[in-house]
Amino acid sequence: MKVLLVLAHPRRDSLSGRAADAFATAVAANGHTVECADLAAEKFDPVLREPDEPDWSDDDKVYSEAVRREMARIERNDATVMVFPVWWWSMPALLKGWIDRVWNNGWAYGARKFPQRRVWAIGIAGATEEAFAKRGYDSAIRTQIDIGILDYCGVSERRFELLYGSIEGQPYPERILRRAEELGRAF
Repeated sequence: MKVLLVLAHPRRDSLSGRAADAFATAVAANGHTVECADLAAEKFDPVLREPDEPDWSDDDKVYSEAVRREMARIERNDATVMVFPVWWWSMPALLKGWIDRVWNNGWAYGARKFPQRRVWAIGIAGATEEAFAKRGYDSAIRTQIDIGILDYCGVSERRFELLYGSIEGQPYPERILRRAEELGRAF
């Protein structure tokens, strides 16, 4: 299987980047090929401008060249895995803007659904699992990403994982990397 691994963090050497690497190494060891999309390094513009605004009356709208390139990158892969830090109980603006611009009407929802059956989202959370559960942040982000995006776009093999404790010190970062590797082996 060909996997598009999307990283949304401004620093490649971050814990999110290291988790993406751990996932990629494990998934490649299972015989899959990995294409990496490092949105920050590639300077992807997350701002939705008029050429990429959804046109609800035109399911065949032709989007900007930059968006068509991203759509083609998704289409040449069999699955997508997004790795990102959780900021303000959500994904970074860079990843949300990529979804806003690329996963667009007539291509990912509307007349046609997202072209892949399998999409996973792996969020690297700063606080502990207990802290997220205390205020319902875990449920809120799960609803937003799993239901509001992946299910809405017709992704049948979707998975959302939160890996907790990135700013809590040891042993959390090592646990996050180990879990990312486990997810890669299970993919």
